[in-house]
Amino acid sequence: MSIDIDAIYKDITRRMDGAIGVLLDEYKGLRTGRANAGLLESLVVEAYGSDMPINQVGNIGVPEPRLLTVQVWDKGLVQSVEKAIINSGLGLNPSSEGQLVRVPIPALTEERRIELAKVAHKYAEDARIAVRNVRRHAMDNLKHSEKDNEISKDEHHEYADEIQTLTDQHISRIDELLENKEQDIKQV
Repeated sequence: MSIDIDAIYKDITRRMDGAIGVLLDEYKGLRTGRANAGLLESLVVEAYGSDMPINQVGNIGVPEPRLLTVQVWDKGLVQSVEKAIINSGLGLNPSSEGQLVRVPIPALTEERRIELAKVAHKYAEDARIAVRNVRRHAMDNLKHSEKDNEISKDEHHEYADEIQTLTDQHISRIDELLENKEQDIKQV
């Protein structure tokens, strides 16, 4: 019985790419000094007796570098949208004009920039840990495959080196994303 190494690599790559995808989603919600629709996309609005993502009750727009807008489709949900934005912990103060909710993005203080950089580092470290866990799991599987005589010792070392290369590529991508996000946060 032999193992399907291509399927294993695809699975490992998919799972490591998933960790990077989660990191990118978390970075979208991390506020910088500029308006970004991703900032509001994760918010949940109480609507029609249940919780709904904000993009299911209105359109998010970025008309100016320091302004977000939410064009709410149902006039009765404008207050719920405002409440969700206020309670989000993002430090934003929305105002509404009819069914349009305006969300000005205030400039970040130096203290807040440092705080956001720390959060970005934590997200990156979580992604690194996830990638390393995928590697550890794959290495354990290789050990078991060798122990069960499904692969030779040489194949084990060859596959382990390839898995380590995949891991290194994903870790360097995470480091690159972190560096870009830090520059984004520190940009005045």
